[in-house]
Amino acid sequence: MRNLKDNVVVVTGAASGIGRELAIELAKKGCHLAISDVNEAELQQTVELLKVYEVKVKADKLNVADKDGFFQYAEEVIAHFGHVDRVINNAGRSVADAFVTGTVEDFKMVMDVNFWGAFHGTKAFLPHLMERPDATIVNVSSVNALIPFPNQSSYNVSKYAICGMNESLQQELNGTSVKVISVFPGGVKTNIVNNSKFVRGPKEGMSQEESAALFKKVAMTSAPRAARIIVRGIRRGKKRVKVGPDAYLFDFLKRLAPKFSVWLIGKLASA
Repeated sequence: MRNLKDNVVVVTGAASGIGRELAIELAKKGCHLAISDVNEAELQQTVELLKVYEVKVKADKLNVADKDGFFQYAEEVIAHFGHVDRVINNAGRSVADAFVTGTVEDFKMVMDVNFWGAFHGTKAFLPHLMERPDATIVNVSSVNALIPFPNQSSYNVSKYAICGMNESLQQELNGTSVKVISVFPGGVKTNIVNNSKFVRGPKEGMSQEESAALFKKVAMTSAPRAARIIVRGIRRGKKRVKVGPDAYLFDFLKRLAPKFSVWLIGKLASA
């Protein structure tokens, strides 16, 4: 199992939720951190929480959808720390709307943050990671890439795309020092529903508040526990990390009955 002490780790989307808890969990392991988010105020709160640990922290405002900005950020991180050992592309957005009624602009926004953000982070840091004797790229997908949810088409597609990129990388980087990990969180108790752009929920007429309350009720995993599971996956060098019992259930259902599982989740979510 890898010893992460004194590793330099990049974490995007670190202002809240899983990203913040990943930063804390990694700091506990002795990792030096390059953390980023578009929300500077909440990112600074993460910085304050990290001050109790004897690690170096670089915190920056970053829009992961901005290709040039991300590549410049990567160079700044390398200049600051000298190297990077692990990159966790965690930043994400969601829009609750159907494919038919949703706008092209909203779909593009979700793809830009979720898929292209992970792509930019991977592409910008990969040459530097390949210079390290042991390195990891972690791209956070979702159970939505195992079985899609209704009225989450843009989010579903973005997370499926991450899986395709990761599996391609796993083929191409086989035999190198760089390991690629796909993370599949199930329901994690974060503010993702409240922070999403909300047009329609899984059920007709459901408000954003009702959707958030339902998500909170069914979510099985806390953000700190999710972070511990992901960090353990990094230490073990796993290719796929399922977060929460619902993630294991979804994976099992999709393998057992692919067509039925998609129909069933759609039916249950909109019932």
